[in-house]
Amino acid sequence: MRTITLEEHFATPGFLDGPGHDLREQARQVGGRAERLMRNLCDLGEGRIAQMDAAGIDMQVLSLTAPGVEQLDATDAAALARDTNDALAEAITRHPTRLSGFAALPIATPDQAAQELERRFSRQRFAGAVINGHQRGRYLDDQFFWPVLEAAEALGAPIYLHPTRPPKPVIEASFGGFAPLVTEMLAGPGFGWHIETAVHVLRMVLGGVFDRFPKLQIVIGHMGEGLPFFMQRVDVMPVELTRLQRPVSAYLRDNLHYTFAGFNFPATFLDLLLEIGVGRIMFSADYPYGSMEKARAFLDQIPVSAADRALIAHGNAEKLFRL
Repeated sequence: MRTITLEEHFATPGFLDGPGHDLREQARQVGGRAERLMRNLCDLGEGRIAQMDAAGIDMQVLSLTAPGVEQLDATDAAALARDTNDALAEAITRHPTRLSGFAALPIATPDQAAQELERRFSRQRFAGAVINGHQRGRYLDDQFFWPVLEAAEALGAPIYLHPTRPPKPVIEASFGGFAPLVTEMLAGPGFGWHIETAVHVLRMVLGGVFDRFPKLQIVIGHMGEGLPFFMQRVDVMPVELTRLQRPVSAYLRDNLHYTFAGFNFPATFLDLLLEIGVGRIMFSADYPYGSMEKARAFLDQIPVSAADRALIAHGNAEKLFRL
């Protein structure tokens, strides 16, 4: 059974000199596993392929690790997106059957971002794009960003909406008051950035993004960032109130796709399966932050038929991303 993982990360030296500086400094201070994580992030060659082979992973679709380029000013974001996409394109050329990628986009300048998406998706066969959450407190429901979404819909290019830290005032109001590391984890992978992403998606729905771009497809990780649990609850906001064309849950079922991304939790998977159906669920490992071996073992254990397991492992991704 072919396996394709979709929320798999990389970094470049230029990224680690810029927005990834804190990540690198933390690794230097902690050492050990954190230093190995840095090496794995920057490995776009034989070392990564060897680890994929050992875990039984046939293809990774790579994306620049968070915080990406979204929090940079426009000029720096454009330059870093171009450089990291060039590095990813070279890796894909070296390993075309093992690696694919999502293009980083400088959404601070939407016209440039749309051009970068067209270049990478149409000419270099990238699988789509990655956007790491808000851009300095602005979300994709803001019509400022709609040229990017218009281009994605026209090209048929899916966008992977990856978590990022909430805006600073949100962190201070909702997650502050604890030891610094506790606040960092609570606002980040412990809870906050998952809820941040779920709210971002709901803003897109309620802001009319999918009424304006009905064919646009968004991918989110971590078994849906909590949204499947609220699939029926969100419809307490009726169309008479929202002025949308459909109930909120309809967009979550028709315009979104969902990946594992380190959530190897049986109960969470079953909720996603029951609410969404097998046709929009896809495999991922969240490497190198998550274990490929554990993700592959979880895939083998989920309570679905062999045909549905194959859809989750590779079939749905092949269809959506033309892999």
